[in-house]
Amino acid sequence: MNNTVKKNIEEWSNHPFCEETRSKLNHLKNDKVKLNDAFYKNLEFGTGGMRGLMGVGTNRINKYTIGKNTQGISNFINSNYHVNKSVVIAYDCRNNSIELAKIVAEVFSANKIKVYLFSAMRPTPELSYAVRKLNCLCGIVLTASHNPPEYNGFKVYWKDGGQIVPPIDNLLISEIEKLKFKEVNFNSRPELIEIIDKEIDKSFINNCLENAINKDVKSRNDIKIVFTALHGTSSTIIPTLLKKAGYKYVNYVKSQMIADGNFSTVKSPNPEEIEALDLALKLGNKERADIVIGTDPDADRLGIAIRDLKNNLTLINGNQLMVLMFNYILEKKKSEKILNKNHFIASTIVSTPMIKNIAKYYNVDCKLSLTGFKWIAKMIEDFPEQKFLIGGEESFGLMIGDTVRDKDAISASLAACEMISYYKQKNSSVFKELVKLYCLHGFYKEKLVSIVKGGEKGQNEIKKIINGFRKKPLDYILDSKVKYFCDYSISLKKNLFSGVSENIILPKSNVIEFESDDGCKIILRPSGTEPKIKMYISVNEALNDVNEFEKVDKILNDKIDKIIKSIGL
Repeated sequence: MNNTVKKNIEEWSNHPFCEETRSKLNHLKNDKVKLNDAFYKNLEFGTGGMRGLMGVGTNRINKYTIGKNTQGISNFINSNYHVNKSVVIAYDCRNNSIELAKIVAEVFSANKIKVYLFSAMRPTPELSYAVRKLNCLCGIVLTASHNPPEYNGFKVYWKDGGQIVPPIDNLLISEIEKLKFKEVNFNSRPELIEIIDKEIDKSFINNCLENAINKDVKSRNDIKIVFTALHGTSSTIIPTLLKKAGYKYVNYVKSQMIADGNFSTVKSPNPEEIEALDLALKLGNKERADIVIGTDPDADRLGIAIRDLKNNLTLINGNQLMVLMFNYILEKKKSEKILNKNHFIASTIVSTPMIKNIAKYYNVDCKLSLTGFKWIAKMIEDFPEQKFLIGGEESFGLMIGDTVRDKDAISASLAACEMISYYKQKNSSVFKELVKLYCLHGFYKEKLVSIVKGGEKGQNEIKKIINGFRKKPLDYILDSKVKYFCDYSISLKKNLFSGVSENIILPKSNVIEFESDDGCKIILRPSGTEPKIKMYISVNEALNDVNEFEKVDKILNDKIDKIIKSIGL
């Protein structure tokens, strides 16, 4: 046990930590490994804010770590702003989310900052929308997104409605790191806390309708929808939204429309995983649904199943959803004759390269960012002379329009239903349109492989693996020679054929990328929110005819399997 751990344990054994916390700490001392993991470092901000296991300790989500972060943000606001000092706070369905949200509200109010607190759980995209609607400096949502039940988190949004980015993130972290736990002011001023609900809901729903409704859709009566909230926050908005949009045939997975922080009907509340949508798919087959939709607990990402070429319900991945939605939105804009180079779409470096081909086809600008929607939201502020249309990333996230500045599964769910209706009206289907896009732009297929490495030991293993590939880059991806090696930690892209290097115009990040001569890609990075190393694989082949889809699909799947085996992680 090192000195940092000993010092932290000593601090938490005394005032100002409450008797309950000290009692839990004494119990934790019976397990040296868990004790060390709880105190060996401070819980850090990652790509999604601060997220971690709930419990006692500096490396855990609890009253004191949440309070310290809130106090640091309060200090920054009070030092730099003198008018309109207000924040808005939301929370999801997780265990302790309500209690933690109240603590955040109490600390802000104790520091003489006006607080708008949602009366009950609400989706993360509604929080992003509310920041700008209420003209707040800051927004906080208590959530751990799709993580397991033992996690919770603290996402921080700034006045543009997006998650914090440089330089604000570093300035806030600096304020937080200056603090001692005894400096946190928990003495609430109730007169500064205002409860909000229906008025913001109404405005947010109208905004979703404006963003997603397709005026060319003549009827929504022949579309059958199955929806699941996976016990999360979308249940507060989606039923009203779909009804207002005109959808009559919507079946809900009733057991999963009930808020439950233990996510008792699923192994994981992550719509990226087909098991999470098991009940929804069963109901979808029973009801002969055209589309099945599931959202994660804070409703920022969505999983979708549609009818394939054989009329079977099949879950499409995040890259396929992006390709379909980007093309659908751009096709719509083109038909309205308002599309030009001043419009831009946005994606991330780990998402499908096919997006670039679609942008080129429609003659719009395509911008790429690091992983995380905070970077996509930042583009709207960075390029005010251009009009943002849609952003997406492979992790089942979409952002349509600029009124919500984060992944928005609420608007995206409605837009997906509109897309189904639109193509059905044209005697086509969403899956047929996807295969047509593969014929037009190349058949790109991606896979994400995540390797869990828990605790302090795991963090060191992750660093060792990535640094190993950094020091000794791959020469080949299967039979194709590696042409480009990108090291985002030093912002350098090197052409291994010519020896010429160029700068990467993105913030530095612990990411490495290999691209072979035939266009295959492997990207490695540590997760910003979970103890994992992530490997992204992208392969592609030409698809000359719709009838060859299954054959080429198998070729690409086999290629991905061989790449995974060759890397050996």
